[in-house]
Amino acid sequence: MLIVSVVVAELAGVLGSLFTTPNIQIWYDLLNKPAVNPPSWVFGPVWTTLYFLMGVAAYLVWKQGTKDKNVRIALRFYVLQLLVNIIWSYAFFGAHSPLAGLCVIAGLWLFIAATILVFQKVSKLAAWLMIPYIVWVSFATYLNFSLWILN
Repeated sequence: MLIVSVVVAELAGVLGSLFTTPNIQIWYDLLNKPAVNPPSWVFGPVWTTLYFLMGVAAYLVWKQGTKDKNVRIALRFYVLQLLVNIIWSYAFFGAHSPLAGLCVIAGLWLFIAATILVFQKVSKLAAWLMIPYIVWVSFATYLNFSLWILN
């Protein structure tokens, strides 16, 4: 179950990268960026780590048993935030739209926060494992906003 949970999370990253990777050199690298924008090579390892932590968190919730109503609710929120995460990659990179990306990432942040809250009802450790993700998405929201303003 742990391997399945991690693979599902990492698969979300792979799906998002289908929109991201081909657009880095032809679009993203050409944008005006804020001073705190990390180099492009930083994003891959950070996201891989975050997806791993998300997968472990989902496993900790899932292993409590899907007969529990709180587990089912938590996993629904988890899947929704993964889907919104993929949609952000399309909106920002695929559509070349920092504004669309900003709208989606705001929703993503809310879904992550909700996921943390419902995970906490099932597994406090699972909720804590999602904290680096929401911190990074908070930073990514700032970057997304800055890219919209600067471009």
